[in-house]
Amino acid sequence: MSYPTLDLADLSGKTVLMRAGFDVPLDNGVVVDETRIESVLPTMKYILDAGAALILMAHQGRPKAKPVPEMSQKPLVSVLEKLLGIDVLFAQSCIGVETKSMADALKPGQVLLLENLRYEEGEKKNDPAFASELASFADIYVNDAFTNSHRSHASMVGVPMLIPGFLGLHIANEITQLSKVTNDPVHPITLIISGAKMETKIPVIENFLSIGDNILVGGCIANTCIAGQGYDVGTSRYEQEWMEKAQECMLKSEVEGNATVHVPTDVILATEPKDHATKVCLPVEDIMGDMSVFDIGKITIEHYKDVIASSRTIVWNGPLGMHEYNCFSHATKRIAEAIADATAHGAVSIVGGGDTLDFHERYNYPLSAYTHVSTAGGAMLDFISGKVLPGLHVLEEQMVSTN
Repeated sequence: MSYPTLDLADLSGKTVLMRAGFDVPLDNGVVVDETRIESVLPTMKYILDAGAALILMAHQGRPKAKPVPEMSQKPLVSVLEKLLGIDVLFAQSCIGVETKSMADALKPGQVLLLENLRYEEGEKKNDPAFASELASFADIYVNDAFTNSHRSHASMVGVPMLIPGFLGLHIANEITQLSKVTNDPVHPITLIISGAKMETKIPVIENFLSIGDNILVGGCIANTCIAGQGYDVGTSRYEQEWMEKAQECMLKSEVEGNATVHVPTDVILATEPKDHATKVCLPVEDIMGDMSVFDIGKITIEHYKDVIASSRTIVWNGPLGMHEYNCFSHATKRIAEAIADATAHGAVSIVGGGDTLDFHERYNYPLSAYTHVSTAGGAMLDFISGKVLPGLHVLEEQMVSTN
């Protein structure tokens, strides 16, 4: 795959419309985690240093095509000003006459932040008129929102069909690092996948069955697999509608040449999720009644650690248990330590997903312990499962058409 990268763009004197992934957590109008903003800081500085004006567009939350004050982009202005060291203008709408006037008046070295794209229904619908209005603000488009590149939204695919488009520095690095998994990876390859939403995880598991060596499951995915093995999961959360697909994946793993799906053999059980809960570790065949699974058990942890220690390429998405409660974070801590140790001994480790990053922040586990940390969740999973990401495909097609 070949994409138009930022070093190929003539930026001097131009206005650049950059799609960023600024979906950051807010608390009473204050940004509480600047990670996603900081991740694209090099791209913003590159554009400004090249003598261009910069217009930033992004979304915040899921406002369902109407203004929601607590999902405004305005709180990001002060963070951007701090990081860039310059004043940042703010447009009260992402489109419209006033916003167009502000965009036209922008001088090289100046920055304009647009209001939430998802306040407009044209964004998610990829409405051509909406994309055209956005494109009219600038000469050049830059995608540095890997976290949204699996969406066929106007700001991701509509705009770069109208003006020349390029990859930002952050998204280019994401592609480079994740390609270590998809392009000739070093074996043994281990996928650690947890959480809920089997619908989004099954394509990754199916892809790793053919390209990987081990698949370690946790969370609701593990519960669904345990139920698929015929065991009672008590009151545990699992997805009955995906049991058959889970059974299919486990059967495929037994066929020679496919990766082995490792399902917990023991689990941590409690009657409710709370701090200082009374919990017990039991084999999966002993789950019953009003018990719920909230973490993987001690024997499973040791087995998973052994698999990780022998791996040369590791992909991790999702805490192994209900990590929000310290008493159910034990397995995730041990797995994080095992991956960090494997990385220190030469393994390539790719870590991503919002809950995974939340775990590291919550318990002060260093993300620097891994080879690469992806700011994306769904896009990361889609990329490593071999899916076409619309936001990347449109730029790839543009590269082909210009050569």
